[in-house]
Amino acid sequence: MILEFTPEEHERYGCPIKLLQKATGGKWKIFILSLLRNGEKRFGEHSKALSPITQSQLTKALRELERDGFVARYVYREVPPKVEYSLTALGQSFVPILEEMYSWARQHLIDGEEVRNS
Repeated sequence: MILEFTPEEHERYGCPIKLLQKATGGKWKIFILSLLRNGEKRFGEHSKALSPITQSQLTKALRELERDGFVARYVYREVPPKVEYSLTALGQSFVPILEEMYSWARQHLIDGEEVRNS
């Protein structure tokens, strides 16, 4: 079943899929959210896990995810500075969707490869 916005909601927000794509789109955001589903991570942990992401790409994606409410940033007051990122309640609510996307891709894009190539 496809749910539709009322005309007033559509006028105010646009297409819900467009909103989701804007918040989670880009080359790295889904991967960042997936990494954070198991707990907080430091910037360097993201950088290593997402190689070959550049520092500027990672910074930009994390800032956008923070701005959109998916990720929280916590700065420890110590030297050298320590910053950790974690999922907010909104980000946690997206985890089941990530898991479904993973399952769908595995079933249809990996396991189904033999069917597509025949």
